[in-house]
Amino acid sequence: MLLLVALTAAGLSTVAQSWAESARRDKEQQLLRIGALYVHALEDYRRKSPGTEKVLPMELEELVMDRRFVGTVRHIRRLYPDPVGTDGRWGVIRGDNGRIQGVHSLSADEPLIGASIERPGLQLPAARRYADWRFVVDSKR
Repeated sequence: MLLLVALTAAGLSTVAQSWAESARRDKEQQLLRIGALYVHALEDYRRKSPGTEKVLPMELEELVMDRRFVGTVRHIRRLYPDPVGTDGRWGVIRGDNGRIQGVHSLSADEPLIGASIERPGLQLPAARRYADWRFVVDSKR
């Protein structure tokens, strides 16, 4: 009977580790997807700026409710939390003019993906922690 309990406990331990690894991998993929959403929203905000000067927002909330227009313009559906951070808050990357150029996670955990990441509209170098992944708009556009 004790042998059966020990084998069951060992099996459950293996399943729990596998489940935790899978959950962490899912959160990492969410981080990449949401980071790319913020980059796209920032680019859309800049592209749709009225007039000739194309600017970025001063606050993330402006991506949800852009008041520069007569009607409501939303560049992103809602402010998504950081899936790998402890409190869901994002670090904000500002340019010299104080406007938001991008976001980054505040998590010091090490990513599962050890190599650089290249996806459409997203290029990230290899990182030692999630906070090193910087989701920023292309300043050359």
